[in-house]
Amino acid sequence: MWIVYAIGSSFFAGITAILAKCGIRRTDSDVATAIRTIVVLLFSWLMVLGTGTIWGIVNIDGKTVLFLVLSGLATGASWMCYFRALQKGDINKVVPIDKSSTVLTILLALIFLHEGVTAGKLFSVVLIGLGTMLMITRKNSQRADTGQTETHWLLYAVLSAVFASLTAILGKIGISGVDSNLGTAIRTSVVLAMAWLIVFLKQKQNQVAAIDKKELFFILLSGLATGVSWMCYYKALQEGPASVVVPIDKLSILVTIAFSRIVFHEKLTKKAAAGLLCMTVGTLLLAML
Repeated sequence: MWIVYAIGSSFFAGITAILAKCGIRRTDSDVATAIRTIVVLLFSWLMVLGTGTIWGIVNIDGKTVLFLVLSGLATGASWMCYFRALQKGDINKVVPIDKSSTVLTILLALIFLHEGVTAGKLFSVVLIGLGTMLMITRKNSQRADTGQTETHWLLYAVLSAVFASLTAILGKIGISGVDSNLGTAIRTSVVLAMAWLIVFLKQKQNQVAAIDKKELFFILLSGLATGVSWMCYYKALQEGPASVVVPIDKLSILVTIAFSRIVFHEKLTKKAAAGLLCMTVGTLLLAML
């Protein structure tokens, strides 16, 4: 059954961006992030209760709490930038940039953690980087006249990847002696607090009541998809080998691209398709090393 859970994890992670895009056509992305995080938080604490790790909270030291909060802030910033980028840009361009956080994580680990880089890792990084560039590069004839809008989504997508990388590095540096499910639940609690604080600071709370019911439905579904993906992922890791589970989960980009074609009619050029192939091969190689 573990391979079924791994495929489920990849599928639900892949459709999260599709569902979110459907929910933020007119709804502010900050408000949408704050609402969907409520659903994700419920699932994260459900996993803690299901695994019986809640009592580990009394044994968490001060340093771990600090880095859990910092990684939660980084996660929140990553999510908010990601969904802002999805609102402004094409899915098949935003998602590859977000997935390139793997490359940034390796580079930051090399700088701050002094982790070695093997020839295999370097080759994988080059493939992912090349694939990302091929997927986001547009033909001259397709470039929009509104260059400012394109710059905005690209900036948010890059920031999403940067903050996602920082989440991993902060977790590696300072989070120890805490179960991964419990750590995820605490981190998500920080994300929720951060998301709603930003909503109130920007005085967007009045927009909550005005959200279109159809868009609210998709926002909640995106949070549900994230929660189900997490549950499937950790269940697969519990029962199956990580060397197989992780590569399957990383293939969620293929699910996202496929659904972006079906739902939003976003077509891949030959160059973008080649880029997707490079990213897929690079990700698989990296996960198997």
